[in-house]
Amino acid sequence: MQLPPIIDRQLFKQALTHRSYVNEYTKNGENNERLEFLGDAVLGFLVGELLYRRYQEISEAQLTRLRAMLVDQKQLAEIAQKLDLGKLILIGKGAEKDNVRESPAVLSDTFEAVIGAYFLDAGIAAVQNYVESIFMSLAEEIISSKSGETSNQLVDTKNLLQQWAIVNLGENPSYELIAEFGPPHAKTFTTQVHIQGKVYGVGQGRKKQEAEKQAALAALQRLGIEA
Repeated sequence: MQLPPIIDRQLFKQALTHRSYVNEYTKNGENNERLEFLGDAVLGFLVGELLYRRYQEISEAQLTRLRAMLVDQKQLAEIAQKLDLGKLILIGKGAEKDNVRESPAVLSDTFEAVIGAYFLDAGIAAVQNYVESIFMSLAEEIISSKSGETSNQLVDTKNLLQQWAIVNLGENPSYELIAEFGPPHAKTFTTQVHIQGKVYGVGQGRKKQEAEKQAALAALQRLGIEA
């Protein structure tokens, strides 16, 4: 797995520039947040298009879940780690002390910024080829895997937990947003799932719905229910 061949080195540098670096060293320079915004949109579109072409037999709901699994913070951070992206990020001294460089949020955001920069540098066809070279094998792993957290078998974890709760406790689960952090366009949400006033699981995600699904998955794992 390799970084995309971005020719415009200034654009590549911007994609690697965390806002803490700009605040501490340049004041008037550009950080990577706008590129991250663009990369998030491009990545979501291209992964969706790839899955649509490749998996004719999969329903819309399953395609949506599979795409969410492929572009969630955890998955993108793992890709960034394989690319050794953390070593390249330009970051401020204060953030460096807090080990922000290796945080999943920063790694995934930086990968999205690199995708945004590559799109501006080389165009949609080049990014499409790059995305397919990375995400096709990851999609196959998820679909073919029979167990483990990464597969999740495209199950709707919220629906599965709801079924269990109604049958066993006679009550629907409720979800509570307990924290959110990050810039407005790239927030990370933390959610708890409650049943009869008791916390059964906690989850995080880039979207509120994703955080709720992760909380439901944590609850199912705690209950010993395979998802």
